[in-house]
Amino acid sequence: MNENILNEEIQKFIDNNLEKDVTEIALAKNKFAEVSAQEIAGQILSKRKAEKKLPTWFNAKGIYYPPSLSIEQTSSELTAEYKAKLLIGTSVVDITGGFGVDAYFFAQRMKIVKHCEINPALSKIAEHNAAVLGANNIAFESQDGLALIADLPNQVDNIYVDPARRAKKGKVFLLKDCSPDIVEHLPFLLQKATRVLIKTAPLLDITAGLAELSNVSEIHIVSVKNECKELLWVIDRNSEQDPTVFAVAINETEKVFKFKLSQRDISADFADDLSHFNYLYEPDTALLKSGAFNLIGRVYNLKKLQQQTQLFVSDIINISFPGRIFKIVKFITASELKKNANLNANVIVRNYPAKAEDLVKKYRIKPSNTLFLIFTRWHNDNIIIQAEIKQHY
Repeated sequence: MNENILNEEIQKFIDNNLEKDVTEIALAKNKFAEVSAQEIAGQILSKRKAEKKLPTWFNAKGIYYPPSLSIEQTSSELTAEYKAKLLIGTSVVDITGGFGVDAYFFAQRMKIVKHCEINPALSKIAEHNAAVLGANNIAFESQDGLALIADLPNQVDNIYVDPARRAKKGKVFLLKDCSPDIVEHLPFLLQKATRVLIKTAPLLDITAGLAELSNVSEIHIVSVKNECKELLWVIDRNSEQDPTVFAVAINETEKVFKFKLSQRDISADFADDLSHFNYLYEPDTALLKSGAFNLIGRVYNLKKLQQQTQLFVSDIINISFPGRIFKIVKFITASELKKNANLNANVIVRNYPAKAEDLVKKYRIKPSNTLFLIFTRWHNDNIIIQAEIKQHY
């Protein structure tokens, strides 16, 4: 950590060049003797990536940024703030501390927070920034997190871990493929803490995770603006056999669909006649990840279009639904589309034998702010629905 980067003139230069090409800055003649052009370019790149993801850091004076990869890998403020609500008691140890975003939000709710980061440079950066942001109840330790836990004289209320996925080809992975190996060390962690909170990428299959983990009491699937961001596993010493699943959609508001895992696999209620339905419902990606494809219809009194088509219809609008809602204008045929020379709509394809971009070209469809053409299936038929957006994600 080169503290000269925090000098007022260098900070001003960074702020004034946030939109510039960082490669040009890195290769240009450097006007600051105590800091290299490459270091300044790195700060600019990382701060730029933090603008939307970490606005508290971006808007604060005197923040020191790590390499951009650390910014990419860290939690966003929205997800960190959410997971802080899952902690119990007054103390937490973050054994994979990183840039310190999670620890900062933990510190807003816990009296005692330990941030453990094996990389000394990153640990020092996180400690500096916590002081800048006024989070004075975080203790920083640069060592192996499991070793720190083993040396704790007393138990803690929570242990938080964000294991890194080891390099491996393919989209399917297991928790045992991560570092630290949570599957191997979970019994040890539960000896030291009442609750263990594990963050994984949403790529992890829920059924596979449950097969590897014991004592799972809750599973939280967190999406932001319909993009699934995190899969959170709450592990408790005295957990129930039937975990509670929370599908959490964070947008302008936070909407949560909660159910017991045993309720998930129920039969669907299908729409046998579409003529009297006024609204089309599309679940948020967090709901889709939960696998509760049929349960969502039962809870919100919706009828499903088709077994493999995760779209629903209703005669009323319910704005508590976590997802998009469309007002159905009419059902139209492909031949009617061909005759229309002035089509303005956004195209959505769900379980339809064509790609959206191909349909746009075929029917010469221009973009629209409010109108949609939804190409999908009802029973065994391909259908096209013209609709107006009434609720965004």
